[in-house]
Amino acid sequence: MERVLSVFELTQTVKTVLTRTPDLQNVSVRGEISNFSKPQSGHLYFTLKDALSRVKVVMFVSRTRALRVELRDGMSVVVKGSIDVFERSGEYQMYADEIVPDGVGALYIAYEQLKEKLQAEGLFEASRKHALPTFPTRIALVTSPTGAAVRDMLTTLGRRFPLTEVVIVPVAVQGAEASVQIAEGIRLISDHNLADVMIVGRGGGSFEELFAFSSELVVRAIASSRIPVISAVGHETDVTLADFVADRRAPTPTGAAELATPDGGALLHHLEQAQTRMTSTVTLHIKQAHARFERVASRQVLAEPLRAFDGFHQRVDHLERQLDGGVKGRISGAVRRLDGLELRLSKSAPFDRVAQMRRTLDHLTERHERALQRFLEAAHQRITRANAYLELLNPLGVLDRGYAVVQSRKKDEQVITSIAQVQPGDAVTLRMMDGTLDCQVWGVFDDEATGERR
Repeated sequence: MERVLSVFELTQTVKTVLTRTPDLQNVSVRGEISNFSKPQSGHLYFTLKDALSRVKVVMFVSRTRALRVELRDGMSVVVKGSIDVFERSGEYQMYADEIVPDGVGALYIAYEQLKEKLQAEGLFEASRKHALPTFPTRIALVTSPTGAAVRDMLTTLGRRFPLTEVVIVPVAVQGAEASVQIAEGIRLISDHNLADVMIVGRGGGSFEELFAFSSELVVRAIASSRIPVISAVGHETDVTLADFVADRRAPTPTGAAELATPDGGALLHHLEQAQTRMTSTVTLHIKQAHARFERVASRQVLAEPLRAFDGFHQRVDHLERQLDGGVKGRISGAVRRLDGLELRLSKSAPFDRVAQMRRTLDHLTERHERALQRFLEAAHQRITRANAYLELLNPLGVLDRGYAVVQSRKKDEQVITSIAQVQPGDAVTLRMMDGTLDCQVWGVFDDEATGERR
């Protein structure tokens, strides 16, 4: 009896045949895109057609992340994927894994293969990349000298940071010799240290026109450069292998010029603000210092410092008068006694006694002279001690030995002689030999030995 299949069974049979045919599970198809659709899900739907037939194509969102071009109706592409049946409609369709523009398929395959090779070598690692200088003194442009890109970069560099010197290394940016010239330009700048940073790039173009910047020669030259490299190839949607290996990638040549330089206008404004703040701060400090100087200069002890010694001078004069009076009185008494002895001697007039008395007188005179000498030396020592004592009482001398006069910073500015006159947090001044210190009391201790705090 002949077997009759349901529609679903027939569809399943066709699906099995298609999915088990190796040539249909890894197939590349060339055609033109039509009825292109991209719903909110992110999946891509379109029809791939040629002059004789057409097939529906689906590319799921997980695969679209690998796309390097923006798809649109009328674009000629090569779609790589597998053939299957959509069971609900019973139609066979192609499930795309990769889509590249037609005509660059070989280049794109070479691009992907070289990318995988260089990535496996670690040339794209962030740890290999150099930091860009903040204030470059010289920037090298490895690009075409006649393109719009170099004019845009020169204009931007001159506007943002005119202090930077710009060196142009003219190279071909497309064609058979482009890769060699670009690589040689990069090595020239790096080997001779001709700049602080270099920009390698050109304006926009097709995948084929930009392919020189994806060549292994250029990529390895950038990777070996000792000078930071900024890639600036095409527009933001254009991606080359130079972008992966460069120290920084710029979306456009103009963006590269902005990355390489600081904003001179913003820097100037910042410096002007800093200068204004610095001038205000210095002026305030000068005014405060002048006010402190005027307060100190107006004090009586500095205005007439010698008046502090008036009382000591008077006391010295008094001691000198007392010393003079005492010595003269003793001498006068001794003379009177000598006169009396001579009178008594003249009245008695015995020669032996006179001789004896004379010897006694000489002896007494000698003793008196010695006593007087000792008295004068003792008096001189007392005067010396008095002068030393006066010197000790000299307030400036005390300050010169490391002591200080502590005064309250209140209006009365009284001299502080006891810890009972201050509390923690009070402001005081310390008068030193050569100036004044403004201080604050952090703590008050009743006894230095015990450290008991009030």
